[in-house]
Amino acid sequence: MIPNQWYPILQTCDIQSDKPTGARRMGEELVLWRDLDGNLVCQTARCPHKGANIADGRLKGNTVECPYHGFRFDGEGTCKVVPALGSDARIPQSLKLKTYPVREQHGLVWLWWGDQREQLPEIELPSELVNNPRPHETISWSRPVHYTRYIESLLEFYHVTFVHRDHWTNNIDYTFMYGTARNLWTDGRERYLAANKIVNQQVEVDGTTIRSTFDQCEEANPANTSHFNLIYQAPGLTHVKTGLLEITTWLTPIDDENTLAIMRLYEYPQLRTMVPVKQLRPWVLRASLLMEKHVQDPQDVSIMLRQEPKVSERGVNKFIALDEMDAKFLQMRDRLKAEAAAAHSGTSETSATPAVETPVAEARAADTQAPANGSSSNGARGTRKKRTGQTDREGTLAKARS
Repeated sequence: MIPNQWYPILQTCDIQSDKPTGARRMGEELVLWRDLDGNLVCQTARCPHKGANIADGRLKGNTVECPYHGFRFDGEGTCKVVPALGSDARIPQSLKLKTYPVREQHGLVWLWWGDQREQLPEIELPSELVNNPRPHETISWSRPVHYTRYIESLLEFYHVTFVHRDHWTNNIDYTFMYGTARNLWTDGRERYLAANKIVNQQVEVDGTTIRSTFDQCEEANPANTSHFNLIYQAPGLTHVKTGLLEITTWLTPIDDENTLAIMRLYEYPQLRTMVPVKQLRPWVLRASLLMEKHVQDPQDVSIMLRQEPKVSERGVNKFIALDEMDAKFLQMRDRLKAEAAAAHSGTSETSATPAVETPVAEARAADTQAPANGSSSNGARGTRKKRTGQTDREGTLAKARS
């Protein structure tokens, strides 16, 4: 895991308004909830009293309540109520939850995982995503693989011919992407399997972004060619555009053995002609995403589950020239971890990320560290956001939580 980065941990729509939402990310059990003003709070889910998971509790006004003994914590993590001690009790300061900076942007909830800072960097996406006018749909799932192997699989496409050629549902892709009108699209599978040579590859690095372009073609028939544009942005964004297909996938560590995938599929330009009823087009995208979740992605995962070693690092693979983007991803990962270690070496010893002797040691340890406590310039809760119609609902919410 790369420290000092923004990680997408949920879709905004995953956050429930009337009860806490639990999520395991970066090896840490988290609880997310909204106060009466709609502000999003993210805290460690372990109650400091006896270790119950607060995500199983309830919301009470501007506090979240532990399900075990009713201890209530506010948005800063301070314990405000201990029912067993009474209303006038002096509550120990050690009864406190860690609160993490979070922001809501681009339809996602972002967690800052790293050192405490006075001001956190902005969340920036590649221009291809920010300026993308296409409507989109988003889905998420988790897989029992390390995020490095997952990212590798999405930064090269010459595995596709061999991994996805046998399942009958892949015929939809063959027909849609490779079939020709001259042959009534019946030649899609043949053309798809024949186009497995990569040519014209170019890879460029710009800060924490890597871009690659290449053509995948049939060696005996260069006219059978598909052009690809790939993007990687640290810590876990991948984006592919080829022909009609355009997909963004964010890969976030759940822990050292599991990865969250958030996939966003953009509307095909021809879909407006094929499906003239606007309200039906999102359902086409959702069906495609479900196909990816239940068919194509499991085919890749079945391979990744048997890869050795489970974690990809420089030196463990014998890359060929076509793996340049993968190689640069691993180089960037090591560089960013070392830079985070160097930056951390000058912070206070009380910082939530343990100090180590050298950047190399820090880089090795970073993969197992939990999120560091910290606060943004707008407070530990990150960006504040009012819900529409909140004033009308405050009374109802207050009564429901009291």
